Amino acid sequence: MRELSLKNCRLDKRFDIIELLGRGSYAEIYLARDTIASPQSPHGEVVIKALNVFMQNDLDQDLERTLVENFQNEAVALDRVRHPNVVSRLGHGTARDLRSTVFHYLVLEYLPGGDLAKLCRAKSLALGGALDYTEQVCAGLAHAHRHGVIHRDIKPQNLLLTKDLKTVKIADFGVARFSQSDTPITRVGTNIYAPPEHSPLLADDAAAPVSELTPAADIYSLAKSVYVLVTGESPRFFSGRQIHELPHAVRSEPWAGLFLDIISRATRQDPGDRHQSVEEFWQDLARLKSIREMPTGEVETHVSARSAQPPRAHVARGYTPFAPQQPKFSTSRELKYEGGQIVPKQPTPVIAIDERAGIETKHLAEHQRFPAMPAARPQIAVTAPVDVYRPPEVQPAPYQKRKGRMTRRLLTVLIALAVFSGLLYGTRLLLSGLTNLPSISSVLSSRDGKAVRDIPLRADSNVRSNQLGWVPSGSKVRIVSENDTWFEVDVIEFGREREPDWQTHGWIAKKAKSGDDNVDFSR
Repeated sequence: MRELSLKNCRLDKRFDIIELLGRGSYAEIYLARDTIASPQSPHGEVVIKALNVFMQNDLDQDLERTLVENFQNEAVALDRVRHPNVVSRLGHGTARDLRSTVFHYLVLEYLPGGDLAKLCRAKSLALGGALDYTEQVCAGLAHAHRHGVIHRDIKPQNLLLTKDLKTVKIADFGVARFSQSDTPITRVGTNIYAPPEHSPLLADDAAAPVSELTPAADIYSLAKSVYVLVTGESPRFFSGRQIHELPHAVRSEPWAGLFLDIISRATRQDPGDRHQSVEEFWQDLARLKSIREMPTGEVETHVSARSAQPPRAHVARGYTPFAPQQPKFSTSRELKYEGGQIVPKQPTPVIAIDERAGIETKHLAEHQRFPAMPAARPQIAVTAPVDVYRPPEVQPAPYQKRKGRMTRRLLTVLIALAVFSGLLYGTRLLLSGLTNLPSISSVLSSRDGKAVRDIPLRADSNVRSNQLGWVPSGSKVRIVSENDTWFEVDVIEFGREREPDWQTHGWIAKKAKSGDDNVDFSR
């Protein structure tokens, strides 16, 4: 198992990795800070979902291609169903971690309110609050179904909340399927919430095989999620089965009978017997809002004016309907070769961040960008040759021959004069530039020393210049030149094993932050 090494890193010169939020079979989820976002931006913190195809030891080319395609399909699905109650994709990229492991990643919006499963464990929701959350989920899921996307893993853990706990959004479209897909239905989702057509071995009776994916699969999972929101208990006793009873704590509620009828229909074994659309399912649930318990204990039922309305979305701050450019991810083999040739690299550093000092310390990895595809060559129409009248060739006269020879001689003389003039001018510049040659004293002042601590080696005498590597403690260096605060050095011998990307020539600071010398010349 090879996990990504991204702790305390800056990704794509922009995202500071803060912590690991979770890890799946082939993906790792990180919380990151967007360093270029404004303080007022709702996306100052984002989620980095990194695909790690090397997490398992049995990786082959076919499996890697499948994982990359699924990861790309997740981005396509998120963009297709962009909605106020669906987690938004903010960007994507491909990079190398601190161990040079190549990985693709998606940038998603961060919802710090946690998920509905955690909220239900912390406190029980009133019926009104549970229905408000359910309406938002129905709005987002109905929008996805209208755009041909089936989520296939609806559960309270994938329903995330904003910081103010007022907006819920559907997350994790990693196993989503386009409804028009003709590929066979595979077992996905969590057993407790997965419909029987996805887990036939767990069903309580032999269900007929399902060859077509429909919204009824998501409605089944949504109904069991609503069961958790309303009752506060997990439907683990109904794994793969229809819900036919409610917990004792809510059986006496005035809405219990109607709620059980709705949930029972939505969790039937045969997809054709369930609600066939999320809007239909919500219209049944909205009837619960028409039930009022009177002070005498009687129940008054009246028709709600909103019962026939579709579920309404809830828009949180920061939502935009515009999606970023869709990614085109490649496998590790395609990253190295494209069209039989090695793809040239255009590196952007991924930087390790020193937590104590809060400064960039060294370039350890590279962000891989894809080269632009060459433009297609224009097609040139070829026509038949056209006969053109050409006059007969005229032999040159003797005078014309002599004139040609004189012209060639004159050109030869002019070229020789130009070359001679160039040599004279170059000699003059060389002699005048002798005053800029290094003085003998500066050459004689070259001396050797030893680094007394690890020192960054930079391309110029500036802390903002590119870092070329490190001069470890105990390294032998030769001073080439110097100014007030910097030495230009050649590293003669490294104090410890040299990394492949470390250079041997550059600039080092004369003194550390503490004021102590970085190089000792007495040794």
